[in-house]
Amino acid sequence: METRIAVIAIIVKDPESAADINALLHEYDKFVIGRMGVPYRTKGVSVISIAIDAPQDKISSLTGRIGRLSGVSAKTVYAPAG
Repeated sequence: METRIAVIAIIVKDPESAADINALLHEYDKFVIGRMGVPYRTKGVSVISIAIDAPQDKISSLTGRIGRLSGVSAKTVYAPAG
């Protein structure tokens, strides 16, 4: 199965969603290369980046599921193919 490398950028405005985000990331943990989270207390948000190597449908599914959480926004950037 062909995989893609991508970065999922997540902005969290509702801290109550953190447990749900962590549960989803645990569900996809075999694809996660690494993650970095930065709380930006001045603006009341957290910024999370997830490096992932997975089939494109898995990446899209994870991004969509995260983006549907309350107070959470998620977007994906893919590495060039090849």
